[in-house]
Order: sequence, then C-alpha cells, then structure tokens
Amino acid sequence: MKGFQIFNRASTAITNRATPSKLLIVLTFGAAGGAFLAISDDSPFRSLTAGESGNDGGKKKKLVVLGTGWGGTTFLKNLKTSAYDVHVVSPHNYFTFTPLLPSVTNGTVEARSIVEPIRNIVRNKPYNVEFKEAECYRIDPVNKKVYCRSIQNLGHGENEFALDYDVLVIAMGARVNTFNTPGVEEHAHFLKEVDDAQKLRRSIIDCYERASLPTISDEEKKRIMHFVVVGGGPTGVEYAAELHDFASQDLASLYPSLKDYLKITLLEAGNHILPMFHKKVTDFANEKFQKDQIDVKTGSMVVKVSDKDISTKNRATGQIEAIPYGVVLWSTGIATRPVIAEFMEKIGQAGKRVMATDEWLKVQGCDDVYALGDCASIDVGDFKEFVKDIYERYPQVRKYLEKNKLKNFESLLRNAQGDSQKKIDIEALKKALSEVDSQVSFLPPTAQVASQQGKYLAACFNKAGRCEMKPEGPFRFQESGGRYPFHPFSYKHSGQFAPLGGEQAAVQFPGDWVSIGHASQGLWYTVYASKLVTWRTKVLVVSDWFRRFTFGRDSSHL
Repeated sequence: MKGFQIFNRASTAITNRATPSKLLIVLTFGAAGGAFLAISDDSPFRSLTAGESGNDGGKKKKLVVLGTGWGGTTFLKNLKTSAYDVHVVSPHNYFTFTPLLPSVTNGTVEARSIVEPIRNIVRNKPYNVEFKEAECYRIDPVNKKVYCRSIQNLGHGENEFALDYDVLVIAMGARVNTFNTPGVEEHAHFLKEVDDAQKLRRSIIDCYERASLPTISDEEKKRIMHFVVVGGGPTGVEYAAELHDFASQDLASLYPSLKDYLKITLLEAGNHILPMFHKKVTDFANEKFQKDQIDVKTGSMVVKVSDKDISTKNRATGQIEAIPYGVVLWSTGIATRPVIAEFMEKIGQAGKRVMATDEWLKVQGCDDVYALGDCASIDVGDFKEFVKDIYERYPQVRKYLEKNKLKNFESLLRNAQGDSQKKIDIEALKKALSEVDSQVSFLPPTAQVASQQGKYLAACFNKAGRCEMKPEGPFRFQESGGRYPFHPFSYKHSGQFAPLGGEQAAVQFPGDWVSIGHASQGLWYTVYASKLVTWRTKVLVVSDWFRRFTFGRDSSHL
C-alpha cells in the first residue's frame, strides 16, 4: 500500500486549540502495511536526557540491554556508548545469524560460521560495554532492577545477581509456541538457536546410522527414515527443502540401501503452505514438493507427539491419524517467554499475546523501559476511539476530507465499501481505517523488524538531547503545543525469501512483485552474504558455500 499521511494540512488550524483529549496526529502506512500513531502527549525519551553525561554532574545513565538477538545486537552496534553506562545480559555470548539455521542442520554451513561473539561486535566502541552471560528471570519495574541467573554452574549463592538500571531495553525474543500440545517439549526438535540446529543435524545422522544396522526390520526402517516437519511457514518449508537436498544429493550415495526408505512429510494446519506469500509462490512450492516427493498435508492439526509417532487431526473430517516418525521438527510460531509474561502482569498487560509498546517502542505501563523484536509489538488498539474523537470534536477535518477526496484512500475505501465512490463517506472511511487498525496491531516476528527497531531506537538514544531542544517529530495537538522529539518507528518491508531446494528460491518484494527460480536463489546468496554482521562471518559463510559446491555437505556424526 502506498505511503500517505493525513491531517498534516489540518495541523496548523488546530494546533492552538485547547482540549483535554488526546488526538490522532499522524497515520502513516508504509509499503509493508505498517501503521503507527503518534497519540501520546508524554515525551517517550524524556528520561534519557534528564541525566546525560554533562547534565547531571557527569554521571551517565545506566543502560541495561537484555538479549543479543537481532534487536539487541543491532541496537548495540548503532548506539553511541559515550553517553551511557551500558550493561548487556544474555545467556548467549554471541549473536546468531538465524536465517541460516536451516543450512546448519544439513551441513551446508558450519555453526561457528553464523555466530559472532558479542564482545567482538562491541569491542571497538569508544567506551566499554559490560557483558554478563546470564539469564534474566525477573524484571522489577518499580525498583528498576533486573534479576539474573548465571548459566555457569557456580557455587551456592553465586549463580544469582541483580542489576539496577536507569533505562532498560528488552530484546529477549520469544520461545517456540507448542500450543500446549502433549509431547512436543519432550520429543520434538525446534529451530530457534544454534544448539537446536546442531541437535537436529545429529538426530538426522543418528537415524541413518541406526537404520543401517542389520538388526533393524524393514518396518522399523520406514519409521526411522520418516522425517516430519510441523508448520508450513518459511522455516518449515525451507527446512523440508534443505533436508530433501541433503538426503538426495549427499546421503543417498553414502547410504544407498536406505534411499528407498526415505520419506519427508510437511504438516500444515491451514489450507496451504507459505500463507504470507503470493499465491504464485505457494503454487510453485506445492508443485516442486510434489515433484521432490515431499508429502504436504494441509488441514492437519497435531494433537499429540509420542516417542515414535505423531497424532494428527484432519480439520475437515475430524479423523485422527497416528504417523510413525524418526525425527520431528516443530516450527509453528512463537509465544511469550515466562519472564516477559510475568513482567506484563506487573505493568497491567496481562492476557496480551506480546508486550505492547507505543510508537517509539516504549513499553506501555512503565517508565524508562523499551522493547524490541519478537517479545513486543506496537499497540494501536485505541485507534477507533481516536478516529471517533476526531470527527466529533473537529468537524472541519471531516469537511477537509470530503472536499479533497484524498485519492490515496481509494483502494482503502474500495476494500471497505466494495466499490470506489466519487465522494468519500465518513462512516466508510472510519470503517476502512478501523479495518487497517485490526490488521497492523502486530508486526511480523522477523529479523527484519527487530533489526530496524534496534537501529531506530539507537538513533533516538543517540540524538535524545538534541531532539529535546529541537524536536523533529509530528505536532502535538495539546495545550502544550510543539512537536514530539522523534518521528515514530515505521517498519519498511524489504521483501522476503523462501528457499525451495534444488538451488531454486522464491522472493517477494513489496508490492507483491514475485520472482521464482535459480536467479532468485542467486539473489538469496548475495543478500544473505551482505547482511552478515562482520567480515569474519562473511568470509566463513561464503567459504562454507564454496566447500559445499566443491566437496558436498558434511555428514560426520559430531
């Protein structure tokens, strides 16, 4: 959807009007369909400038960052640490390039090639960044403390510690959503961390080695060599494709007696795989998987996982089927981490799927806390009330919209009304905007989003003092007048890939422009190589790709 702004010309007319009500200031629709509202009257970054170096006897604010994923690492890379006393807490002392995790599972890329020690990333900062390899298990927003537990096996009483903070950035990501399905935690593999990829790879090789033993019956070989992927999203589809390539191009020649026993099944509860992609991509993926003999079962809900079979329920018929398997990968979405869920209860956000932030990524319900990535999303739940308030209090805005017709709304109104009208109907406009509100409440939990949020928040922190003196954001429509210090965060979608195996991939750019085939796979290599965070990882990954093309994938049982 093309970008546009409303009420910008009306701003001058109503800036000086006094009202106790909050007003809708800016509504921006990005190319990816993101919408963000500047509606809060409080400065979201006022706390950053109150005690900056030089303004409070030279004392720096203590900034604690939880997590070293896409959001946290990008934030740290772009943050000017001279103004803050920075402390990082994470159970992993490295950053993982997660888009290449499926490649680790089949030996295309080595695990160490896609990780970079966090200390390497921040060591060139002019001021030290303190790192603690620990897990945060409790956040106390009242006393401004985070309670952490070391992942090392230390002596009694030495594992736990607390950190005070002036400003907290939460970038802890999310956990895998099992939907409380019995047996998933105990028997299924996940693909969120490097350890997950390595365990999954070892399990695949285990199955081949076990099935090669002379004491194993044919029936047991069929079970052992059946690999099941649950979830038809990008991760599940890519893993199924990578596994097929690994088995057909490398393992088939090493285990010739087992190639006829191999079976790969992809289970999807919805009506089709890759639901977030264009229909062309979905159709091509289905055709290619059928050609590759990957069994795609849509409308299949997993109800139970045991150590030897997985039970599915057909959504159309209600029939239960038990499917024997050797390895199962669970890739069905994300859920809130327990520490975040507990924190949300403390700040009045209990029951929400993810933590709600305002347009500047500040967590709603507490001071001096910001959130990035999978663990949070921008909340525009009050959108309808603000739109209603606009029309009731400012009839001139209504007249302005009717007079100017706002051509950019035509496609929006067509969706709401079923056709395009010469004159905008206000109620239809309200309905259309409300429909948009319901669709953009959550940003996609992707590396793109987290990375852009990290970069945005770091930029805001870096220029907080300057922008408090010379604001650059949208106008306030309150008695105080003036502008907000910063523009709200706006996600800019760059497109997404879906590797489909056989050196073919699909890429979908903004505007639903789609490319499928070998050229798209070449673009995938180029983009991912360029996005790796350091030259070290770039060289290692490209070397791994060259090794794979020259010598094949590694099948060692390590």
